[in-house]
Amino acid sequence: MNGFLILILIILIADALLQFVVNALNVRRLQTDLPEEFKGWYDADRYQQSQIYLRTTTRFEQAQLLVTTGVLAAFLIAGGFGWLDQVARSAGGGLILTGLLFTGMLILAATLLGLPFRLYDTFVIEARHGFNRTTPGTFIADQLKSLALTALLGGPLLAGILWFFAEAGSWGWLIAWGVVIAFQFVMILLGPSLILPLFNTFTPLPEGELRTSIEAYARGQSVPLSGIYAIDGSRRSSKANAYVTGLGRLKRIALFDTLVAKHTVSELVAVLAHEVGHAKLGHIRTMLLISSLTTGFMFFLLSLFLREPGLYKAMQVPWPSGEPAPLYAGMIAFGLLMAPLNRLLAVWGNHRSRRHEYEADAFAVRTTGDAEAMITALKKLSVENLSNLSPHPLMVWLEYSHPPILERIRALRAPGRTA
Repeated sequence: MNGFLILILIILIADALLQFVVNALNVRRLQTDLPEEFKGWYDADRYQQSQIYLRTTTRFEQAQLLVTTGVLAAFLIAGGFGWLDQVARSAGGGLILTGLLFTGMLILAATLLGLPFRLYDTFVIEARHGFNRTTPGTFIADQLKSLALTALLGGPLLAGILWFFAEAGSWGWLIAWGVVIAFQFVMILLGPSLILPLFNTFTPLPEGELRTSIEAYARGQSVPLSGIYAIDGSRRSSKANAYVTGLGRLKRIALFDTLVAKHTVSELVAVLAHEVGHAKLGHIRTMLLISSLTTGFMFFLLSLFLREPGLYKAMQVPWPSGEPAPLYAGMIAFGLLMAPLNRLLAVWGNHRSRRHEYEADAFAVRTTGDAEAMITALKKLSVENLSNLSPHPLMVWLEYSHPPILERIRALRAPGRTA
């Protein structure tokens, strides 16, 4: 058996085992006693429901992980990628057309494999716990829109990457990196006005106390805005959220209608202040820079791996003498091989993100002068979303981009703490 194939299979199995262990530890750490901080917020039934929700979602994730890992491993061993390559080559196109067909079929297959899980999660688990508000029509439309956007935006981008790697020699990775960064920047600028409205309706926040308070806060912090909107998040879920999106004067504030309905003006301003904190403290720029450098590093590594014939043998995709390398298959194999590195980068990124959350919380308290409004908002969100109040430290270290809620509250009560 090919050495690269053995390594890929080991990585797949090891990563699945790690997730199984972490999920099991997380469930075992559930505490039956309600934390003092949440007494008066959770009643006994609601708190028990939050623990049932965690157990249910964890079992579901374990089942999904088992199926997807098993299917991928079997597909690899059985030569599924080689068969898919033959189907793509039968169209008679060159490298780019074959690569687009190969990748498109792979994405479609992955989408179909995941569809039963998405259906069960949405219409059984989320519905059972009172969260789901998605209709079958909305669900189908979301899936079709996502596939269409992947084809319309991702197709040309992939074609460009394949062309640069194939035709630009040793500098192809650098040019491809620049193209990807430019693409991401354009999406950040245009996404709020062109992409997001395809999935949600953005309604300008009506005149009133909330809008006046938000505008006053934004002016006080010298934050330019292109608009303040309420999103019809209730079309899909009763869970609430808020965010600031866009750059510069294209920034827009988005508040889920479920958030507006259940929180006071002071709480909503505190949540907004937290989001503004990310922008004012340079978190967005920092994360964009780190993401860009990481992408460049991965493209450089990819350029080295794509020269290795063993990578294509692992996928059972032929590389006939004198023909261009089937780079599209090499990219898939590279992605599988880099899973451990990607996990390490994600752990480091999550650690930095958690620090940013503490800093944004402190910014919100400093600029609003109202720590309790932020604390109350976080408590409401935790109760409404049935959040886990006692996650296992290993789960936090590996997966959490936000600190556990009790740690955030402790930090809010002691301004200045950032870790």
